[in-house]
Amino acid sequence: MDYIIITLTLLIGLLFHTWLFVRFKRWMDRDQALILANGDPKKRAWVLKQLQEAKRQKIQYRDIPRWLEERKKQPSLGSAETKLS
Repeated sequence: MDYIIITLTLLIGLLFHTWLFVRFKRWMDRDQALILANGDPKKRAWVLKQLQEAKRQKIQYRDIPRWLEERKKQPSLGSAETKLS
């Protein structure tokens, strides 16, 4: 019985830490993207859309900031109002 309790507690702890790690990673991505928007609602919407696109394209976590910077420099993306300057 002791082994079952220890195993169950260990598994629950690992699952909880994994959930926290994934959650913090998402929050950091979102915060980093929102910093690029500088509080402008239109830019914010554009950046969050680009973040979703990066996740859809499976851009690696470490490459997301560079990828967002490259996207904001491309003239063909978005209208002049929504594009980051």
